[in-house]
Amino acid sequence: MTEVSVDTTLADALGVGPDDLTCMVGAGGKKSLIYRLARSLDGVVTSTVRIPIFDDEVAEVVVTDDPATVVEETPTRPLGIVPERERTDRYRGYDPTTVAGVGRATDDVVLTKADGARSRWLKAPADHEPRVPDSTDLVCPVASVRVVGEPLEETHVHRPALVSEITGTAPGDPISAWDVAAVLTSDHGGMKDVPETARIVPVLNMVDGETEAETADRIAGWVREHPRVDRVVATRLVADDPVVDIY
Repeated sequence: MTEVSVDTTLADALGVGPDDLTCMVGAGGKKSLIYRLARSLDGVVTSTVRIPIFDDEVAEVVVTDDPATVVEETPTRPLGIVPERERTDRYRGYDPTTVAGVGRATDDVVLTKADGARSRWLKAPADHEPRVPDSTDLVCPVASVRVVGEPLEETHVHRPALVSEITGTAPGDPISAWDVAAVLTSDHGGMKDVPETARIVPVLNMVDGETEAETADRIAGWVREHPRVDRVVATRLVADDPVVDIY
């Protein structure tokens, strides 16, 4: 692990570049991660999947079928761009090619929700997801450490049957730290469809105390063994200082 300075920002911990096209996948903090980064970096927020209404999280949301032009011509930041208000409680997302065009059109960081998890703490993607643009610079697979010890079922896991296929843990059995690491580093989990040129920084969220920190240590130890993982970041995204540790 790395000693975390009080001056270490979330963007620094993750290695987010000033103009990176960044995608969040997984469960247990994707939206919180996006919105915190958007406010601190004055970034652009969008999605390639459905996303709950987030008007209160940014300075302005623009509904448009020409997002590349909007980000060029709209000075407001942080800025949200979406193609349609699909229902009263959610927006629809763009196709990945369109979001790639947004990334080319702006010098700002573009923060993208690239899959859904229905507010669970762990997930494995279905066949149709994640929806990650080919030009993505950084992918952050997210999981909550709170899921360790919980049963592998719908209460805390999105698509538990797919998680079971990755880990070998039977539905209903307790989820281990190793299971979380296996999901984050699997080509059928957190690494699915990540472009070969993208950097990968997994995020372990909800590290709220000593017990959770010990769990994060164990998960990070296994995750760091993956050759594409440069670092793992432990976070408490509801806190004023969200970075707990960097491994």
